[in-house]
Parts: sequence; C-alpha cells; structure tokens
Amino acid sequence: MVVQTESFVMLSIVLFVLGAMGVLLRRNAIMVFMSIELMLNAANLALVAFARYWGNETGQLFVFFVITVAAAEVAVGLALIVAIFRSKRSINIDELHEMKG
Repeated sequence: MVVQTESFVMLSIVLFVLGAMGVLLRRNAIMVFMSIELMLNAANLALVAFARYWGNETGQLFVFFVITVAAAEVAVGLALIVAIFRSKRSINIDELHEMKG
C-alpha cells in the first residue's frame, strides 16, 4: 500500500493550522510553545513529503536543520519560561504583558 504525497501534505496543513490556532488562541506560555513545535513538525512533514515526491534528498537535509533549530529553541524557550515562572509565579501570557520587576 502506497500513501500518496497529497495525504502527507494535507496532514501537514492540518497540523500547521492546529499549531497556528494554538499560538493565536492559547494564553498559557507552554501551550503556545508546544503549538510552535507542532508548526515546525508540520513543516518538516511537508519537506519530507516533497523530497520523496521529487526524489531529492535536499528536503531531508532541510529537515535536519529545522530539527536542530527546534532543539535550540526548546532549550532557550524552556529556560525563559522557567525564569519567568520563578519571578512572576505565572506563565499566563495576558499577565506577562508588563515585564516590570
């Protein structure tokens, strides 16, 4: 059974839209962070699908770089979230719009 490229692209679009909705609608910093990761993984899925369709490994090379950037984002992003939580005792984005004291 062969899965068509269109199925991968549709799944990628659905995942990206869910991630974008999570970024726009959620107020919890960790949920927004997870939504950004979901969007990155949707882009990775599309890159791999198109690389397979065209028979070119360049898309998979780009996926490697996106995963590397995502790992760095996780390290820095979680450190920032932990630091903000320690100082403010909240990770609600609405409460963090003023970065005073």
